[in-house]
Amino acid sequence: MKSFSPSDLSTPELHGIMLGSIGPRPIAFASTVDENGQPNLSPFSFFNVFGANPPIMVFSPARRVRNNTTKHTLENCKTTKEVVINIVNYAIVQQMSLSSTEYAEGVNEFEKSGLTAVKSDLIKPFRVAESPVQYECKVNEIIELGKEGGSGNLIICEVVKLHVQEDLLNADLKIDQSKIDLVSRMGGNWYSRAKEGLFEVEKPVKKLGIGVDEIPNYIKESKILTGNDFGKLGNVEKLPSHEEIKKFIEEKDLKVFLDESTDHKVHLVAQEYLNENRVLDAWKILLAK
Repeated sequence: MKSFSPSDLSTPELHGIMLGSIGPRPIAFASTVDENGQPNLSPFSFFNVFGANPPIMVFSPARRVRNNTTKHTLENCKTTKEVVINIVNYAIVQQMSLSSTEYAEGVNEFEKSGLTAVKSDLIKPFRVAESPVQYECKVNEIIELGKEGGSGNLIICEVVKLHVQEDLLNADLKIDQSKIDLVSRMGGNWYSRAKEGLFEVEKPVKKLGIGVDEIPNYIKESKILTGNDFGKLGNVEKLPSHEEIKKFIEEKDLKVFLDESTDHKVHLVAQEYLNENRVLDAWKILLAK
């Protein structure tokens, strides 16, 4: 064993070891609004359930390690005392990740991630329609654990209403774990899918993805591409240029294929590229068509 005191390590080093060894961690996909009703949507993996009577959940938007700033979610929870905790399954994991991009204040993460905002019944923050389970919560207490970068802020929430995708429930109101297909957070770019194990999602936090809202409608209307595919497409900083697209088509000898193929076939090829994490190649063939 190699042993450390916390003071032996920098905060990023300690943060990395903790997140790499404590997992898989469930994800609180937190929806809030500011005092003007502007929505915010962001995921947090410092999260769990802590009681059923009353139903209590706790998540922690930690202060950013790199610059000791706080997140909009924390500020909104302090101001409005309300939050929706949306549960993340595999079908929305790429869009969830895209929403964690540090867009400027006032940018709507629902629009950037391509997820659907639906009104809550008892509180002001919106629910994520695509989430399989959504919890409307009142904030009971916020406990600040420190003032330095990496310090947590425990947001203690009480569930006031919950919404469950009906086909997940059996006659005894138990959730079918194979159907819900939950994902959880690991260290670095790694996630875990309850049904299948580890997979990677490229972190978007060091760049500003264009967002799903910038994808042309004729692509978003695809019958082939999924929400996860759109999440990957939205996580690029800029689209390939006309010259880059032309060079790609010539090098891959795709002109005849594009001329003779339907959108259906082109989207299937683009999806193959996305499955191989060749996101820019997927963009090139989609824009060439």
